[in-house]
Amino acid sequence: MRKELSLRTPDDWHVHLRDGDLLTVVAPATAAQFARAIVMPNLRPPISSVAAAAAYRQRILQALPSGSGFEPLMTAYLTDNIAPAEIERGFVERVWTAAKLYPAGATTNSDAGVTAIDRIEPVLAVMERIGMPLLIHGEVTDPEIDIFDREAVFIERVLEPLLGRHPGLKVVLEHITTSDAADFVRSGPPTLAATITPHHLHINRNALFAGGLRPDFYCLPVAKRELHRLALRAAATSGNPRYFLGTDSAPHSRAAKESACGCAGIFNAPFAIESYVEVFDQENALERLEGFASEFGPRFYGLPLNQGRITLVREPQPVPALVEGPANDQALVPFHAGTTLNWQLVRRQTG
Repeated sequence: MRKELSLRTPDDWHVHLRDGDLLTVVAPATAAQFARAIVMPNLRPPISSVAAAAAYRQRILQALPSGSGFEPLMTAYLTDNIAPAEIERGFVERVWTAAKLYPAGATTNSDAGVTAIDRIEPVLAVMERIGMPLLIHGEVTDPEIDIFDREAVFIERVLEPLLGRHPGLKVVLEHITTSDAADFVRSGPPTLAATITPHHLHINRNALFAGGLRPDFYCLPVAKRELHRLALRAAATSGNPRYFLGTDSAPHSRAAKESACGCAGIFNAPFAIESYVEVFDQENALERLEGFASEFGPRFYGLPLNQGRITLVREPQPVPALVEGPANDQALVPFHAGTTLNWQLVRRQTG
């Protein structure tokens, strides 16, 4: 049985770092595990200008401990009215790494998102021309569509036609949750990839109701049936470069999660890499983890591989019930709270 694991330092290709006081708590958790991260732009107001993205990046860097070496990769929040010229300027000036498509109303702070895909066709054409990746929250928002079917319907109604209209556009279908999505990405063009979260590899929809309503397992897209979880585990551990690591760590205070209208999001950043290792270990695929965590993402984005390394050992890793927040009433519940993982991150060497 393997006792130690060394990996090229991984990156997180989908994370929510929030802002304000909460940023000072959650950003260091991501920086302790990852060299870079694609930072989601769904703040209030959304990050939809180059100036706003540059200012947010500076706030993230100021929230990190000295010498962390962490690089936030900023994204543009697409709206119906965002100017193609602004998108191009931000990408050319290397302020933005990608742009994010939120269907309006699909998830947290998405009300300003895109109401219909044809409204951003000029933006998509520019992104295709300059090689700027499009990151997609892939769910329809039609209330007539069952929430467990919204990803599959999005692929059929929106994503497949979009890829046909823009064959050169790089697209990441983020936080996939279904066998439908895994199969579509596997058989799709080389310009299409997907991120997979640790929580969608560990839990199915039963977790939401185990022993009562469990708001800490509520996220969007919601966890699906067991057959979909197994399909995601097979995809993540397959060694196929179309799939790579994206935690979708999305912290909310415990009070906000347990309110009358609880917030969607799972805070998995503090033990993210240990959570992924657990899955790859269970699937007898530890030798494929480095590709998924550290290589496939940067290659898809056209970025250099990290030169540093991390080391994990097979030792019990207790996960606390709560992570202290910026104030007494803002404690955060981490993923795997109150349980013990079998692996522990013990060393990170910067390159």
